[in-house]
Amino acid sequence: MHYQNDKNTRQPVSQEALDAMRREATEDFHKGASITNHVGNLRDATLGLLYRKRVLWLVLLVFGNLFSGAGIAVFEETIAAHIALVFFLPLLVDSGGNADAQSATLMVRGLATGEVAMRDWWRMLGREFGVALALGCTMAVAVASLGVLRGGLQIALIVASSMVIIVLVGSLIGMSLPFLLSRFRLDPATASGPLITSIADAAGVLVYFGIATHVLDI
Repeated sequence: MHYQNDKNTRQPVSQEALDAMRREATEDFHKGASITNHVGNLRDATLGLLYRKRVLWLVLLVFGNLFSGAGIAVFEETIAAHIALVFFLPLLVDSGGNADAQSATLMVRGLATGEVAMRDWWRMLGREFGVALALGCTMAVAVASLGVLRGGLQIALIVASSMVIIVLVGSLIGMSLPFLLSRFRLDPATASGPLITSIADAAGVLVYFGIATHVLDI
């Protein structure tokens, strides 16, 4: 028999309850990585089972990532004229992905534990906006000097402003998507994995090269 610590008492927890909690936690981890359903005992799982559980979302996300490629194709002329922009693309896109993953994880956990509910969306959105703006500005300062070294003041301006907007957009998407999935009675844990990262990547590409094209055309 296991015991669960409380402030004043120690309550016994059955092995069945612990197994159920372990299964639920494992399923949440798998959903966060876009693995459909539970694979059972990982050590004993067959190649075919592991393939079936993982292939669906990976194939779907391949087509989702085409939006990022399409965004790059749209701005081919800008990229060709200012090749220094390519250096900062992974940095900016990954920063947006990291920011949205943090926001999504916090919201998924909050929804799962009941700390937040659908009615809290507007309140959480406003707070996330303020936090994301502060984070984006801090990260923009960090990369601005690198922008100066790699391409001058103009590139530094593009990189810094893109960082602010990409982190802001990524964080708001990460916070909102779990609420949206819950609204349609879908599992919000799906939002904390590759799905939301793919969305943020496409948004980051469009924001970055859109700003670059505007600034460099002036």
